[in-house]
Amino acid sequence: MSTPINIGIIGCGEVAQVVHLPTLAFLPELYRITYLCDISPSAVSHAASKISSQQPIHTTQKAAELCSSPLVDAVFILGPEEFHAEHALLALIHDKHVFVEKPMTLTKKDALAIAEGEKHSKGRVMVGYMRRYAAVVEDAIAEIGGRENIIYARVRDIIGPNSTFVEQSGTFPRKFSDHAPEDAGEFARRTKDMISGELTGYGVPVTQESIAQYRRVTKLGCHDLSLMREVLGMPVCENPTLGASLRLTVWNVLFNYGHFTALYESGFHQIPIFDAHIEVYSENKSVLIQYDTPYVKGLPVTMTIRENVDGKFVERFVRNTYEDPYTLELKNFYHAIREGGKIKTDVGDSLEEFELFEMIMKNWRR
Repeated sequence: MSTPINIGIIGCGEVAQVVHLPTLAFLPELYRITYLCDISPSAVSHAASKISSQQPIHTTQKAAELCSSPLVDAVFILGPEEFHAEHALLALIHDKHVFVEKPMTLTKKDALAIAEGEKHSKGRVMVGYMRRYAAVVEDAIAEIGGRENIIYARVRDIIGPNSTFVEQSGTFPRKFSDHAPEDAGEFARRTKDMISGELTGYGVPVTQESIAQYRRVTKLGCHDLSLMREVLGMPVCENPTLGASLRLTVWNVLFNYGHFTALYESGFHQIPIFDAHIEVYSENKSVLIQYDTPYVKGLPVTMTIRENVDGKFVERFVRNTYEDPYTLELKNFYHAIREGGKIKTDVGDSLEEFELFEMIMKNWRR
């Protein structure tokens, strides 16, 4: 019999309502939600109403109260990225395990602080790069057969309005604004100060446009850049980007991997589709991992292999499972906490992301 992990959730907004509350509810043998926290009392109340439990759900507006509670074994940090480091450190101080949504934080300084906090805690940290837990990812890497075989790669995430997918998710999330006015001011101040400091460190001019672009790269881009790192590794240290077009709607970067290049394309439009994939080419084979919106549960992640087999064109379509990456991710987290398993999307892994953010944003000066 499994021993459930008692979960405290900080942040009861969209991602909690659409993704994590339903997913945790499907895994009652692994997880039990015991505590909820949000600056909006209505958001906490609404989230609590979605939880089916024989035990009372404790609620608070103070993250420190949740993190210090003996009723909590692990803290899920699902609020704005501007507060991720503060809440992660609170949890680690109290020896709680931490699941923090991507991006881990907005600045490398805060990411390093989380890494240091983890060293002095009994808690462990997982960063929620759910795409990397899709069942086909390891199979795709095996199909590629080694990075030395790659001649080209394309990474794409160009999506339609997120509201389209949220409204069709069957979770009926709600937004609330009954938080204190000073909370909104603190959020805006942190956003500007944190991103401005990061851009200044990169030598990038701080403007409304560069702040907005950094926000988009870190918020949407972290999905794809993390997967790119797992499948392709990191670009070469010298001259890592060969060109870029950084526009606020759709942007692209050509990464230099030495013997091959990888085109990264990302952005938004108003067509209600979700176009997210990574495709890797060798001389005789291409391997495509295709993602659909994670906000509609049960949509499979698939792999398509196209290759030359003795002069014949052969195409194979692989769907390992209908089990979604969020579910697989939380199963991995449980295995890591209860059985000491490896966390591949740990703090050290996430720190590499800031190298890619810097590579991309330095092209702003061009």
